[in-house]
Amino acid sequence: MLITDDLDKLLDILPEFIRFPLSTHTKRKFLIEVVMDLGRRPEARFPHGPEYLSSKNVNWYDLDFCIKQLGNFSGDNRSGIECTLHRISSIKNRQGNIIGLTFRVGRAVFGTISIIRDLLEQGESLLLLGKPGVGKTTAIREIARVLADEMEKRVVIIDTSNEIAGDGDIPHPAIGRARRMQVTRPELQHQVMIEAVENHMPEVIIIDEIGTELEALAARTIAERGVQLVGTAHGNYLDSLIKNPTLADLIGGIQCVTLGDDEAKRRGSQKSVLERKASPAFNIAIEIHDRNTWIVHEKVDKAVDQILHSSLLISQRRKLNNNGSINIECDISNKSGFNKLHNTNLIAFNSKNKNIYSNALVFKSTNFVNKSNLESMNIGLLNSKTYSNLTDSLVQLYIYSLNIQQIETSIETLQLPIELTKDIRKADFILALRSSVKHNIKLRQIAKARKITLYTVQSNNLPNTIRALKQMLKANIFLNFNWNLFLQGKNYLEKEVLVETRFALEKILFVNKHSVELLPRSANLRKVQHQLVSLYNLKSRSFGEEPNRRLRIYVI
Repeated sequence: MLITDDLDKLLDILPEFIRFPLSTHTKRKFLIEVVMDLGRRPEARFPHGPEYLSSKNVNWYDLDFCIKQLGNFSGDNRSGIECTLHRISSIKNRQGNIIGLTFRVGRAVFGTISIIRDLLEQGESLLLLGKPGVGKTTAIREIARVLADEMEKRVVIIDTSNEIAGDGDIPHPAIGRARRMQVTRPELQHQVMIEAVENHMPEVIIIDEIGTELEALAARTIAERGVQLVGTAHGNYLDSLIKNPTLADLIGGIQCVTLGDDEAKRRGSQKSVLERKASPAFNIAIEIHDRNTWIVHEKVDKAVDQILHSSLLISQRRKLNNNGSINIECDISNKSGFNKLHNTNLIAFNSKNKNIYSNALVFKSTNFVNKSNLESMNIGLLNSKTYSNLTDSLVQLYIYSLNIQQIETSIETLQLPIELTKDIRKADFILALRSSVKHNIKLRQIAKARKITLYTVQSNNLPNTIRALKQMLKANIFLNFNWNLFLQGKNYLEKEVLVETRFALEKILFVNKHSVELLPRSANLRKVQHQLVSLYNLKSRSFGEEPNRRLRIYVI
């Protein structure tokens, strides 16, 4: 990772009593900003905390010394040093006189976006979120260079405060071949965004600090024209953007919807619910919590829906290690009223090759669920891969009076071969809340007339739901088991052994529900028996001495 900061050019415009302590400071390469306030001691801010640089207070002469070496301050009270990325911000009194200066150190850091390079290659629009000073502007500056130089795209930067490409008419080399459009006044940023699309045929638009409703509307307009967007906005988490009425349009906007009685019961929710209004302007959202740890929401529309429905929010936690390798972890949050309750992080991928990313990654189904919770529920789940060896059909499930979003998330996360249907006539099973079924004679009559198995749960919680899903899958195996396909290539003796094993499995699952011992068999035949038992997600082991060694199937 290469870092250039042109720090000497910033130090040259500072008074001597501030310049000298900084030039000899042991941690000058970590300097974030320098603060000069009238009548106060000058202060340097580092990642570990602030430090005073002198015992002398700043006076009018010191402020005037710095201002004379700078260009004019723009409408947002910002200025810069030509051919550098440093940003100087001013504080004025009521008469318009400058009484304070903040010198923000600008650094071009090459190699920072290797952590999300795969996302850039997808061509999707990216929104970077994070608190001030976390490195959003540094990241999009490097993104602009990679898109323009390495991916050879037509990139236009909307540089409102000259912070991305530096001050002056010639942009800083850190943006590569990307072009820069300056904004005369901050309130005109949305007009320049539209002008860039209309006049310069960009493939990518780079926008820093989207902060007004007009800018959010302009971003949506650009996205609808097929131009890739890369922008930043203030906010630590995606749900903080949902709460912000000004910027909510970036992720589709929020509206209140009133449901009918039947639909509210089917969902297990209140009649008035929050829903996403439209498709988001940005396809991917990235939360930058620190410079080396980024949370990635690859599908913003699904993430917003999960937050609004208080479902499990599944995202990626990507971390760049000191040795250049990248860790990709599954991050699961339970959102209830937009409050983060807990996270479960599991390492899923580690790569030193920066060209290999999560697109080549297959998460195991159990990686998305807290392992200790599964063990306490005593549940063995059949994922789609295991289930496809038993039957080719998906289970059609009708939900009544339960939280449908929670069930959808559980099915998708655990990769269960279950498909939800709104047509009860197509359902294989019905899953409902027990208290609701008691007072719904019509539902019971439909289930009886169409011979649909009706499952009920005592309460609307995750353990009960998963337990019911498990029973449905195992019951459906015997209805749609692809037995002939499984017996292909087996000899007569192996088929005889498998038939015996299948009867034992049916006895365990539907009749006695306790462990069963099979007849003594040879090692090769016991191996075939073990294969069939494992497909049903049950456990088995061999015991006894030859030639009476036999298989015992256990109830999980």
